[in-house]
Amino acid sequence: MSGTDAPLIEPDRLAAALAQPDPPTLLDVRWRLTGPPGRDDYAAGHLPGAVFVDLDTALCGPPGAGGRHPLPDPAALQAALRAAGVRAGHPVVVYDGGDGMAAARAWWTLRWAGHRPVRLLHGGWPAWRAAGLPGVTDVPAPPAGDVTVRPGALPVLDTAGAARLAAAGDGVLLDVRAAPRYRGETEPVDPVAGHVPGAVNLPAPEYVTQGRFPAAEALRARFAAAGVTGDAPVAAYCGSGVTAAQAVLALHLAGRPDAALYVGSWSGWVADPARPVATGETPGG
Repeated sequence: MSGTDAPLIEPDRLAAALAQPDPPTLLDVRWRLTGPPGRDDYAAGHLPGAVFVDLDTALCGPPGAGGRHPLPDPAALQAALRAAGVRAGHPVVVYDGGDGMAAARAWWTLRWAGHRPVRLLHGGWPAWRAAGLPGVTDVPAPPAGDVTVRPGALPVLDTAGAARLAAAGDGVLLDVRAAPRYRGETEPVDPVAGHVPGAVNLPAPEYVTQGRFPAAEALRARFAAAGVTGDAPVAAYCGSGVTAAQAVLALHLAGRPDAALYVGSWSGWVADPARPVATGETPGG
């Protein structure tokens, strides 16, 4: 991948782009699963021109049977993106607090909604500041955007599709949560511990380190070790579809733009107590 369609942008390249007459639209999506709110971080300092967009309320739908971070309503997403100044066909750069998870979900959501180009600031806010680049506290008021949300531009798995992929044997459903959660030894967030029967565990730190992605060759090797080879179907899930979006981005970098996101993830799977649960180190439990 090259040019504006590449998923990542480094701080120096972004700084140069922001100095142009028509800079990219910047979205600050800092977020933590257990708080405090990312908006507080934004108020303390952010990239010049960046608009804060809340992952929980703007980029995802309300929690429910579809999981803790389900797909957003397209009309609501379109309104939020237009309010943030997102314009049709105009470059967008998203960033977070450095781990890359919320920014990856924002990247994925905009791509799913049909918007291109969109890139993630590699290393997020900490990388920007470490490069000696400025932060500001003023809140911009961008002109309203005109983006049109057209859902479905990236592949999505529902719960039935995730079950079929995990059971089929001709593809891989990746569970990117920490190994103890996969094995069912602990579950700090959701009501049931374990994994989707047939899913393969590949914890996120094995393909990304503190929000930084290795080269494509290294990513391909790491995914191949988990069984992702050739063009066989591949999808990812986590607790609620945020960390898994980062896995999908990593798969794009590794040359698999067809990788699907199981948006409901574990929180959606266990919303129905009748669904089977596997535990232990092996995919089948």
